[in-house]
Amino acid sequence: MKSLKTIQLARGAVLAAAYAALTLALAPVSFGPLQFRVAEAMAVLPWLYPEAVPGLFVGCLVANLLGGGGALDVVFGSLATLAAAMASARMKHKWLVPLPPVVINALVVGAVLSYTLGLPFRLTAAEVGLGQLGACYALGMPLLLILARRGG
Repeated sequence: MKSLKTIQLARGAVLAAAYAALTLALAPVSFGPLQFRVAEAMAVLPWLYPEAVPGLFVGCLVANLLGGGGALDVVFGSLATLAAAMASARMKHKWLVPLPPVVINALVVGAVLSYTLGLPFRLTAAEVGLGQLGACYALGMPLLLILARRGG
């Protein structure tokens, strides 16, 4: 019988691979100032699965390394996903779980895009934030509700 640690390690690895694969497969909409990362729907999973925190971080890191967004995106975009995942895991109410990825990515990725593309910060933060709202609430919240109903 598999141990809990083995299952958690495998789940984290699968989440990392899924995040990177989805982001790269949908690269035209996953990168840039107007982005809708479908993989960000998984940002709600740390609330149910602690192993999703490193899984999402590694998946984002791989996607950003291969996606061509540059060194700032690799470092700060990936760290934003890590911070958001850690914050989501600690949310007290399930309807607030998607909020940290929306806010943190809007601010951090918005700042990176503003700096690298020479666009106004308010514009890039709003664009990233709107994409995150769609991915995290429209896609992620139903995912969270289904998984929570099934007992995680």
